[in-house]
Amino acid sequence: MFKSLLGRVHERLIFNRRVSVLVKGIGALVPAGSTVLDVGTGDGQIALMIGSEQPGTSVRGIDIMLRTKTHIPVDLFDGLVIPVADKGVDVVTFVDVLHHTDDPGVLIAEAGRVCKDCVIIKDHLSETGFDHLILRLMDWVGNAPHGVVLPYNYGSRADWDRWFAKAGLKIETFQTDIPLYPFPLNLVFGRKLHFIAMLRPVAGNAG
Repeated sequence: MFKSLLGRVHERLIFNRRVSVLVKGIGALVPAGSTVLDVGTGDGQIALMIGSEQPGTSVRGIDIMLRTKTHIPVDLFDGLVIPVADKGVDVVTFVDVLHHTDDPGVLIAEAGRVCKDCVIIKDHLSETGFDHLILRLMDWVGNAPHGVVLPYNYGSRADWDRWFAKAGLKIETFQTDIPLYPFPLNLVFGRKLHFIAMLRPVAGNAG
């Protein structure tokens, strides 16, 4: 009962604003006419909305579990290997997915393998113990009511840079000023805990 109540409060105060901000922010980075693969898409609603920000996009998703109802075509995958040929899609997106994996670098490398144009990631930065504590709280509030697995695997900027470099990806944009929370919640839960990054294959790794 408490988790259910928590979920309703979170949706009313935070979730809808978060969706709107992320759709606009990520959608602006997607090239028009792209084929987009959203990894860890859930029911695909946010991915569909992101794709609709640009004309001519085609969006599909993959996830480790299939929902009974989805807003885009969704395929099952093992959480490690993206079932797409090398350079098989234009854009790969991850929206608050990678910190739910045991090793974010594995899927980032897979995204670098399958993308022609770019990889777009929304995730978290954890530089201190306090950052980690706040992110754990946010994760639990947003996901525990839905039974999502929570390994709390957050990376520092140095971690992300290492994962990107190992995947053969270079940073084109890295934004940390993302207005996900209204005042005064942004003073605790905003700060520089969130980022949206666009990455492109380095020369020699592009198809």
